[in-house]
Order: sequence, then structure tokens, then C-alpha cells
Amino acid sequence: MGHRLSRIVTRTGDDGSTGLSDGSRLRKDSALIEAIGTVDELNSVVGFAESQQANDLLREALVLIQHDLFDLGGALSMPGHPVLTSAHIEAIEATVSAWNADLPPLKEFILPGGTPAVAALHMARTVCRRAERRLLSMEDERTVDGRVYLNRLSDLLFVAARVAAAGQERSWTPNRRNS
Repeated sequence: MGHRLSRIVTRTGDDGSTGLSDGSRLRKDSALIEAIGTVDELNSVVGFAESQQANDLLREALVLIQHDLFDLGGALSMPGHPVLTSAHIEAIEATVSAWNADLPPLKEFILPGGTPAVAALHMARTVCRRAERRLLSMEDERTVDGRVYLNRLSDLLFVAARVAAAGQERSWTPNRRNS
């Protein structure tokens, strides 16, 4: 493989545009570039969440997710290229099912946080939901699998936060200040 990033400072984006993999250029605030940027942000937040985990199972899963997110971002930058496959989505669903099987049922909403590891996973979950909304705003047929993947991924990140909390979740108490 050649050197992909041999020049970092190119000045080609100084006019407010950025290039896609096919050589075309779009404004940096276009819906597609916003979606690609939010997927990139999600990848960084997932990387931070991974760095906070003591559980090797969670760490390994989060690194695999980072690879998927790079695939998603790359596919979005290549017009006409499929985003993700059903195999990606099925893998996420299988992981959610396996992890959730060992957790007690939820009886109330939980507050995001408690430890840095749990809070980082909840941050990743909320950025994931935003990335999903950004793909939806494009109304582009090629983003459907990516949106479904992100929808499942937010579920996985929620369950991962529960796993990381190890039974120490904080429940939401409605109107707590008035109690």
C-alpha cells in the first residue's frame, strides 16, 4: 500500500471545500461532509471510551467498532460504494444479545455516568445517535445500512455502559428535587 497521507498540509480546503475519494469536492458544511465528520467524531469518542475500560471484552469490541466506523466513513466518501453489510449489523445484534443476557432487567431509567468508563460509553452512545441523525438527514439510499448499523451500535453502547457499571448503575428519580 502506498503512502496515503504523505502531505498533511495541502491548503486545498482553505476555500471551505473538502475532497471525496473520487476527486470531487464539496462544501465542508454539506450534509455528506457533516455525516462523515460526525462518524469521525464518533470514532474518536469510541476510542476514548475504549481507553477507559478495564474489561478486555469491552475493549476488544470497541476496537472492532472503530474499524467498522472507519469503513463507514470511507464508504461515505466514495459515491456509489456500499456503506456496511448486514453481517456488520448482525454482529452488533449478537453482541448486544450476549451481553444483555447476563444483565438484570431494567426497572427504571438510568443516569449516564458513575465512573469515567461508564460515562465515556454514554458519551459515545449520544454521539452515535447524532451520527445516525446526520445520515438520516441525507435521505440517501446508500446510507440505509449505515443508519441501521448506527442504530444498533447505540444499543450496544448502552448495554456496554451497563456491563461497565457492573451493577452500580444510578437510577433516575423523577422530580427528585421535590422529594
